[in-house]
Amino acid sequence: MRRFVTACLLLVAALEAGAQGAPPAPVTVPPAAQNPSPMDESTRAHARLSARELGGQQRAVAGPAGRTVELWIGHRTRKRGHYALVIHFHGAAWLAQQAVADLRDGTVAAVINLGAGSGAYDRAFADPAVFDSLLAAIDRDVSQVLGVSTQADHITLTGFSAGHGAIRRILREPRHRDRVQAVLLLDGMHTSYIPEGRVLALGGSIDSTNLTAFADFARRAMRREKRFLVTHTEIFPGTFVSTTETADWLLHAVGLRRAPVLAWGPRGTQRLSEVRAGRFTVQGYAGNSGPDHTDQYHAMPELLRQLLK
Repeated sequence: MRRFVTACLLLVAALEAGAQGAPPAPVTVPPAAQNPSPMDESTRAHARLSARELGGQQRAVAGPAGRTVELWIGHRTRKRGHYALVIHFHGAAWLAQQAVADLRDGTVAAVINLGAGSGAYDRAFADPAVFDSLLAAIDRDVSQVLGVSTQADHITLTGFSAGHGAIRRILREPRHRDRVQAVLLLDGMHTSYIPEGRVLALGGSIDSTNLTAFADFARRAMRREKRFLVTHTEIFPGTFVSTTETADWLLHAVGLRRAPVLAWGPRGTQRLSEVRAGRFTVQGYAGNSGPDHTDQYHAMPELLRQLLK
């Protein structure tokens, strides 16, 4: 018995010694999120527009969440009872105003910046009355400049990156969706994974709550009742759904499939895919870096003309 106990003690000691000397189990480190990729690349031109004098009048109007709406009213805006309006969300005001000025048809531009993240834009328009108040404030200011009572009768909403958050919230309200004639999303249609942060490759799914209003608008554009243009890059954020994945979801929801293309886009961008149906268009562009993302905003003049032509 004494020998048996001694043998057991020796065995335990040996096992403990072996465990202490064993190499630690390898730790799997999850890949870093790309938001966008930090890669420095020079494949594409990344040409940038420069601000220029537009003439007309620059105005400041009180907007949602205590922010200022930067309004531009050009010389071509006619003194009559109605006018066309482009409301842009997120990005330097001069660029969006310049894109509207290039239409050369008297369209008025209003630019709103509400901070970082689509949530800030979404929350600002959670109450449908906020959009009503915004339109009323713009109408009052345009009427004052023109010297006649006038009202926006053709409304286009454009959003770069996080700015899509305002548009998705506005379009959820049926009467606002009826009033908006056209939408342009520039590399900015995101949503969350379910569960939060779990990408599709690891079994996650797409939270479509923020996308259903876009699907409805796309169907109406396919029937030529509206105009809708969506662009996206190849950026994979990792922590939330990419614009490529949301575009794929949207196309599946409306029964369309993209086709591969090789074509030049504005400012040296490279278009890799496209699908058109009625007045609904989705275009995919090369690139997963920060400059590729910014390229989409600097392409706004050409893309806005394409949307409204």
